[in-house]
Amino acid sequence: MSNIAILEIDGKKYEFPVIVGTENEVAIDINKLRGETGAITIDPGYKNSGSCTSNITFLDGEQGILRYRGYSIEDLAEKSNFLEVAYLLIFGELPTAAQIEKFENDIRKYTLVNEEMKNIIDGFPRTAHPMGVLASLTSALTAFNPKSVNVDNEKEMYEAVCKTMAKFLVIATWTYRKNMGYPLNYYDNTKGYVENFMRLMFELPTGPYKMNPVVVNALDKLFILHADHEQNCSTSTVRMVGSSHAGLFASISSGVSALWGPLHGGANQAVLEMLEAIQKDGGDVEKFLAKAKDKNDPFRLMGFGHRVYKNFDPRARIIKKAADEVLADLGVDDPVLDIAKKLEKAALEDEYFKSRNLYPNVDFYSGIIYRAMGIPTEMFTVLFAIGRLPGWIAQWKEMRVNKEPIGRPRQVYTGSPLRDFTDINNR
Repeated sequence: MSNIAILEIDGKKYEFPVIVGTENEVAIDINKLRGETGAITIDPGYKNSGSCTSNITFLDGEQGILRYRGYSIEDLAEKSNFLEVAYLLIFGELPTAAQIEKFENDIRKYTLVNEEMKNIIDGFPRTAHPMGVLASLTSALTAFNPKSVNVDNEKEMYEAVCKTMAKFLVIATWTYRKNMGYPLNYYDNTKGYVENFMRLMFELPTGPYKMNPVVVNALDKLFILHADHEQNCSTSTVRMVGSSHAGLFASISSGVSALWGPLHGGANQAVLEMLEAIQKDGGDVEKFLAKAKDKNDPFRLMGFGHRVYKNFDPRARIIKKAADEVLADLGVDDPVLDIAKKLEKAALEDEYFKSRNLYPNVDFYSGIIYRAMGIPTEMFTVLFAIGRLPGWIAQWKEMRVNKEPIGRPRQVYTGSPLRDFTDINNR
């Protein structure tokens, strides 16, 4: 392949370098396009524009491939755990036994959240959406940690990572406790990270919380599968905000807000809302499958197919097994989950869905698992945020260490040309 691309404008030719990634992804470097030609590109949604080069995550939607730092998602989900994967994403390599022990212990140093944060959460009504509360609390952490992180100082950066991993988990679970009217829980430094999520959420003062290892294992896998996903909406938001040299907590808060949207992190919530709507309508799955096939019907199956994965979602294959194990172990009798199973069976066997690659995706299965665990629908995206946290940190760190310039997209103005001002009495 030629290492240059030629662009012709008004008969004049310009040459731009072609960059090839380690997985043979091809990009035309138009960094000097405006300076040399006076023109810019228009790419709504940035579907054809690369904002950066990155060493963190490789994703091939056509082949159904997802890798973190070169390791397949299948291997990581089977052989690793969430904190190991977090370490890998943020620091570049899988940790040694000594490194992961230190990482977990260092996270525990920062798990206590300032008591004044309770005053902030008390200001929200119980009806507030947990994601809105989480975004606000994450931003509020900046007030209690005002010192800017020096990304070139390895010790400072490491401490900031541990502090963020520690406090975010606690405040994320506090959004649920607030919503339920329960007293706020504190991290137990004798237990693991994912185990702490379970007890922070569900342990009540009236008795000890019994951990279910099948559920903990499924949750650990879900966090791994959600940990990073290349330059998606929330991740590119974190990088964009961080490019102004905004702090880590402020940048993560912006990622939480971006993730909140139903087209991004809210997809698994939309799945359950769809299943509940089908149940309320009488639970006739065949009726809704017919509606999904009807081009003139606005109904769409949520949790099927994927914008990026055109063949299959590799994460769905992994989490389907975990979902089956959770449902079997908990023995949940839930008509909504029965509808989900019927939809899954139809989508995997019906030629209409198979030919269009409308397979159940990770949002479909994660929603089922969360429902079976008894987690309210509005909390689903909060769990997504906990899983995505190490990816956001890793991307923010990479952007700052690489000294990337502040994000500043261009535009093509299509409004009125120069006009004379009209006095208010003559309008």
